[in-house]
Amino acid sequence: MDLDLLNHQEHILVFDRFDEDTAWEIGSALVAVARGQKAPVVVNIRTSDRTLFHAALAGAVPANDSWARRKSNLTLREHQSSMKFGMALKAKGKTLADHGIDFADYADHGGSFPVRVKGVGVIAAITVSGLASAEDHAMIVGVLADWLKVDVI
Repeated sequence: MDLDLLNHQEHILVFDRFDEDTAWEIGSALVAVARGQKAPVVVNIRTSDRTLFHAALAGAVPANDSWARRKSNLTLREHQSSMKFGMALKAKGKTLADHGIDFADYADHGGSFPVRVKGVGVIAAITVSGLASAEDHAMIVGVLADWLKVDVI
Protein backbone atom coordinates (compact mmCIF):
# COMPACT_ATOMS: atom_id res chain seq x y z
CA MET A 1 0.00 0.00 0.00
CA ASP A 2 1.36 3.43 -0.88
CA LEU A 3 0.53 7.03 -0.02
CA ASP A 4 -1.06 7.70 -3.42
CA LEU A 5 -3.56 4.88 -2.87
CA LEU A 6 -4.28 6.08 0.67
CA ASN A 7 -4.86 9.63 -0.61
CA HIS A 8 -7.21 8.26 -3.28
CA GLN A 9 -9.17 6.27 -0.69
CA GLU A 10 -9.65 9.33 1.50
CA HIS A 11 -10.63 11.45 -1.50
CA ILE A 12 -13.27 9.03 -2.77
CA LEU A 13 -14.69 7.59 0.49
CA VAL A 14 -16.74 10.67 1.38
CA PHE A 15 -20.29 10.73 2.72
CA ASP A 16 -23.16 12.96 1.62
CA ARG A 17 -24.43 12.71 5.19
CA PHE A 18 -23.55 10.75 8.32
CA ASP A 19 -25.66 10.29 11.44
CA GLU A 20 -26.30 7.73 14.18
CA ASP A 21 -28.24 5.47 11.80
CA THR A 22 -25.36 5.55 9.31
CA ALA A 23 -22.91 4.71 12.10
CA TRP A 24 -25.08 1.73 13.08
CA GLU A 25 -25.25 0.48 9.47
CA ILE A 26 -21.51 0.82 8.87
CA GLY A 27 -20.65 -0.66 12.27
CA SER A 28 -23.00 -3.58 11.71
CA ALA A 29 -21.52 -4.18 8.25
CA LEU A 30 -18.01 -4.23 9.75
CA VAL A 31 -19.15 -6.69 12.42
CA ALA A 32 -20.67 -8.94 9.73
CA VAL A 33 -17.42 -8.93 7.73
CA ALA A 34 -15.35 -9.56 10.86
CA ARG A 35 -17.59 -12.44 11.92
CA GLY A 36 -17.34 -13.93 8.43
CA GLN A 37 -13.56 -13.86 8.78
CA LYS A 38 -13.69 -15.00 12.42
CA ALA A 39 -11.62 -11.87 13.12
CA PRO A 40 -11.01 -11.10 16.81
CA VAL A 41 -11.55 -7.36 16.50
CA VAL A 42 -13.03 -4.33 18.15
CA VAL A 43 -15.12 -2.06 15.92
CA ASN A 44 -15.57 1.53 17.05
CA ILE A 45 -17.15 4.59 15.46
CA ARG A 46 -16.93 7.86 17.35
CA THR A 47 -16.82 11.61 17.14
CA SER A 48 -14.39 13.62 19.23
CA ASP A 49 -16.80 13.50 22.17
CA ARG A 50 -19.25 10.64 21.62
CA THR A 51 -19.27 6.93 20.82
CA LEU A 52 -21.73 6.11 18.03
CA PHE A 53 -21.00 2.37 17.71
CA HIS A 54 -18.85 -0.13 19.57
CA ALA A 55 -18.54 -3.90 19.39
CA ALA A 56 -15.96 -6.35 20.69
CA LEU A 57 -16.03 -9.69 18.89
CA ALA A 58 -15.00 -13.08 20.20
CA GLY A 59 -11.26 -13.25 20.72
CA ALA A 60 -10.74 -9.49 21.00
CA VAL A 61 -8.80 -8.46 24.08
CA PRO A 62 -8.96 -5.31 26.23
CA ALA A 63 -5.82 -3.98 24.54
CA ASN A 64 -7.81 -3.77 21.28
CA ASP A 65 -10.05 -1.17 22.90
CA SER A 66 -6.99 0.85 23.86
CA TRP A 67 -5.53 0.59 20.36
CA ALA A 68 -8.88 1.65 18.86
CA ARG A 69 -9.00 4.70 21.13
CA ARG A 70 -5.43 5.71 20.28
CA LYS A 71 -5.83 5.18 16.53
CA SER A 72 -9.12 7.11 16.42
CA ASN A 73 -7.55 9.92 18.48
CA LEU A 74 -4.94 10.31 15.75
CA THR A 75 -7.53 10.25 12.95
CA LEU A 76 -9.66 12.85 14.70
CA ARG A 77 -6.60 15.04 15.39
CA GLU A 78 -5.03 14.84 11.93
CA HIS A 79 -8.19 14.37 9.78
CA GLN A 80 -6.62 11.47 7.92
CA SER A 81 -6.38 7.73 8.30
CA SER A 82 -4.02 6.43 10.93
CA MET A 83 -2.42 4.27 8.22
CA LYS A 84 -1.71 7.27 5.97
CA PHE A 85 -0.32 9.38 8.80
CA GLY A 86 1.92 6.53 9.97
CA MET A 87 3.21 5.76 6.49
CA ALA A 88 3.95 9.44 5.82
CA LEU A 89 5.88 9.67 9.09
CA LYS A 90 7.85 6.53 8.30
CA ALA A 91 8.69 7.81 4.80
CA LYS A 92 10.20 10.92 6.43
CA GLY A 93 12.06 8.87 9.03
CA LYS A 94 9.99 10.52 11.76
CA THR A 95 7.98 9.26 14.74
CA LEU A 96 4.98 10.52 16.67
CA ALA A 97 7.37 11.90 19.29
CA ASP A 98 9.04 14.03 16.62
CA HIS A 99 5.66 15.77 16.25
CA GLY A 100 5.14 16.12 19.98
CA ILE A 101 2.44 13.45 19.92
CA ASP A 102 2.26 11.13 22.94
CA PHE A 103 2.17 7.42 22.01
CA ALA A 104 0.13 6.76 25.17
CA ASP A 105 -2.81 8.63 23.60
CA TYR A 106 -2.21 8.27 19.85
CA ALA A 107 -1.25 5.42 17.52
CA ASP A 108 -0.11 5.72 13.92
CA HIS A 109 -0.95 2.13 12.95
CA GLY A 110 -3.56 1.32 10.32
CA GLY A 111 -7.14 0.78 11.34
CA SER A 112 -8.79 4.17 11.80
CA PHE A 113 -10.40 6.01 8.90
CA PRO A 114 -11.93 9.49 8.83
CA VAL A 115 -15.64 10.02 8.29
CA ARG A 116 -15.57 12.94 5.88
CA VAL A 117 -18.87 14.58 4.92
CA LYS A 118 -19.12 16.67 1.73
CA GLY A 119 -19.18 20.36 2.54
CA VAL A 120 -18.52 19.71 6.25
CA GLY A 121 -15.21 17.87 6.69
CA VAL A 122 -14.13 15.17 9.12
CA ILE A 123 -16.74 14.54 11.81
CA ALA A 124 -15.86 11.07 13.13
CA ALA A 125 -13.49 8.11 12.95
CA ILE A 126 -14.25 4.50 12.06
CA THR A 127 -11.80 2.14 13.72
CA VAL A 128 -11.03 -1.59 13.65
CA SER A 129 -8.41 -3.09 15.95
CA GLY A 130 -7.24 -6.66 16.34
CA LEU A 131 -5.66 -7.67 13.04
CA ALA A 132 -2.45 -6.57 11.38
CA SER A 133 -2.35 -2.85 10.66
CA ALA A 134 -3.02 -3.15 6.90
CA GLU A 135 -5.81 -5.69 7.49
CA ASP A 136 -7.62 -3.43 9.96
CA HIS A 137 -7.42 -0.61 7.41
CA ALA A 138 -8.51 -2.81 4.49
CA MET A 139 -11.57 -4.06 6.36
CA ILE A 140 -12.82 -0.51 6.85
CA VAL A 141 -12.05 0.58 3.29
CA GLY A 142 -13.79 -2.49 1.84
CA VAL A 143 -16.96 -1.92 3.84
CA LEU A 144 -17.01 1.81 3.05
CA ALA A 145 -16.45 1.19 -0.67
CA ASP A 146 -19.38 -1.25 -0.70
CA TRP A 147 -21.61 1.05 1.35
CA LEU A 148 -20.80 4.15 -0.72
CA LYS A 149 -20.83 2.12 -3.96
CA VAL A 150 -17.45 3.38 -5.16
CA ASP A 151 -14.31 1.71 -6.47
CA VAL A 152 -11.23 2.50 -4.39
CA ILE A 153 -8.65 0.82 -6.61
